Amino acid sequence: MSTILSIETSTEVCSVAVHRDGQLLGFSESRRQKSHSSLVVAMIDQLLSNANVEKTELSAIAVSKGPGSYTGLRIGTSTAKGLCYALGIPLIAIDTLESMALEASMHVVGETYIIPMLDARRAEVYCEVFNQDMEMIEEPKPVILDNESFGHFEKRSKLVVIGNGAAKAAELMGERTGAIFWDHITPSAKHIGELALKSFDQKHWEDLTYFEPFYLKEFYTPKPPKSLA
Repeated sequence: MSTILSIETSTEVCSVAVHRDGQLLGFSESRRQKSHSSLVVAMIDQLLSNANVEKTELSAIAVSKGPGSYTGLRIGTSTAKGLCYALGIPLIAIDTLESMALEASMHVVGETYIIPMLDARRAEVYCEVFNQDMEMIEEPKPVILDNESFGHFEKRSKLVVIGNGAAKAAELMGERTGAIFWDHITPSAKHIGELALKSFDQKHWEDLTYFEPFYLKEFYTPKPPKSLA
């Protein structure tokens, strides 16, 4: 029997979930922006209490590994690592974009390319491409959108673009008769937990000492202006 706590903090939506043998026992979500650090531990405690699960019953902690918000990913990772160290249990890291695609795959019919997108700076998004069977077609990468983006997929099949980058995609990719844009789908701990079961069974665990989130791009810190003195 496996009981897995999942943590998702890669975007403005913070969520936690607990699954037992793949079945959802409890879920909690907050959309309060810039509050992950103050909320996530309290959310976990309340979730486990409501689900009647003791921390000592947990078999593993699953965390959304990115891409996504630099600060959000750091909060989720540090919280997950702290619990793993304290409880002596493994850490599982799940691709954020894959977890989004999993939700979309439940609502598509026929041959479809699913493109989860997370908003980045200006016309850029972080994205990945899956087919309707959740097979990865293109690995995660940063993309600068324009009206030609992903046209080669659209010629072959239906295109479903999801996530908080979907609205930007709809604007920059222009009117595309074969493309559907779902901006209501956000990363969720529910789907992190679903994907984590397979990793747990296969003992695909992370090294607690060396694991770092998958930022996809290096965090950019503007350099201070040179002194004129």
